[in-house]
Amino acid sequence: MSITYLKEAVPAAQVAKNLADVKETVTGVIADIRERGDEAVREYSAKFDHWSPESFRLSDSQIEDIVATLPPQVITDIEFVQEQVRSFAKAQLASMTEIEVETLPGVFLGQKHLPIASAGAYIPGGRYPLTASAHMTVLTAKAAGVERVAACTPPIRGEIPAATIAAAHLAGADEIYLLGGVQAVTALSLGTETIGRVDLLAGPGNAYVAEAKRQLFGEVGIDLFAGPTEILVIADAAADPEVVAVDLLSQAEHGPDSPAILVTTSRSLGETVLGYIEAILPGMPTNDFAGPAWRDHGQILVVDSIDEAYAVADGFASEHVEVLTESPRDALAAMRNYGALFLGEGTCVSYGDKVIGTNHVLPTRGAARYTGGLWVGKYLKTVTYQEVRAPESSALLGDVCGRAARVEYFEGHARSGDIRAAKIRGTRPAWLAQALDNTALDNTALDNR
Repeated sequence: MSITYLKEAVPAAQVAKNLADVKETVTGVIADIRERGDEAVREYSAKFDHWSPESFRLSDSQIEDIVATLPPQVITDIEFVQEQVRSFAKAQLASMTEIEVETLPGVFLGQKHLPIASAGAYIPGGRYPLTASAHMTVLTAKAAGVERVAACTPPIRGEIPAATIAAAHLAGADEIYLLGGVQAVTALSLGTETIGRVDLLAGPGNAYVAEAKRQLFGEVGIDLFAGPTEILVIADAAADPEVVAVDLLSQAEHGPDSPAILVTTSRSLGETVLGYIEAILPGMPTNDFAGPAWRDHGQILVVDSIDEAYAVADGFASEHVEVLTESPRDALAAMRNYGALFLGEGTCVSYGDKVIGTNHVLPTRGAARYTGGLWVGKYLKTVTYQEVRAPESSALLGDVCGRAARVEYFEGHARSGDIRAAKIRGTRPAWLAQALDNTALDNTALDNR
């Protein structure tokens, strides 16, 4: 495979060092909150967000007052988007059937889908109010049937993000905390004096939030590792370079560590896209984020064929993959590693982020190799049950269990099978008869067992 780089990202070693620094910081914050609870949470909120109210949890009256400050059109738009998300989540839920099958005469095996009891929804903020993340985390959990959903979102420059609060409220959040960062996800995961712990934590975030979720996983369930936003565009010579450039920068503005990658079969297109980006970037209102992101993590790769483009894209396993080619649906058969596909010029990653209805909490940093994004099924536990009603089948399984367990030297397991097979046949296993011999226990009246 031949790859020409028109633009490369910073060396991987530098990225690894940055992540190591993040890990060290997060480890200290988690340890401190584990030890000091609310006191530490308050100190970190004051330090990182300049926010230390009497209570981080918003009361019902506070929520009502905040929602009332928004223009009616904002509420209408939130409701429209939430209906798209809700509809798709319900369709996903309907696809998850519960089953019960009879595998042997009288042997019934089944599965059920049970919602978890509680979920934490982390809704990023910091600089920008990511209203849509409320739809994706809170509403999807509620569609799954989660009883308690606690939402956390940070203040923005010391102010309340009204639209985000409204979105969380309209999505059905049972608790809303104005709290962000590592301190928020740690409080939700471990619990404090005033914040109840949750069973599963969901939502995107920056590198610190992603690292906190990684370290806390096990003590709390997590949706996936959703770190800095990524976009990869696959384009051929038919693509519009203006559209490609704009779409790459649309995701770079998420943060200075957001990768934006173009893989193209056309060197001419790649060079033109690079020119457009250099022309557009200086005037972008979000250039302070998009600029460093493109400088350090932007890439343009030229390959010889569309099949090579698909292969390279699968190697990146990016969060968002946009396919701007003459035959975009070919990617459905050709690719396997992506968080979400966006097919053709009529759609874009921004639609997925904000309005279209699929979930925008997606795997990053190569995690798309082994997982998809957040969906209604993440909030469900698929559990199984078993029932053997037919004595003959229980005896058969008992015989096989005894033999299979002894191959593994699990005598206790074997005896669980033996005892059932013997009882059904009106006998007693030799090992049990021997154990009961010369004891005060009745070892003759089998019918009294």
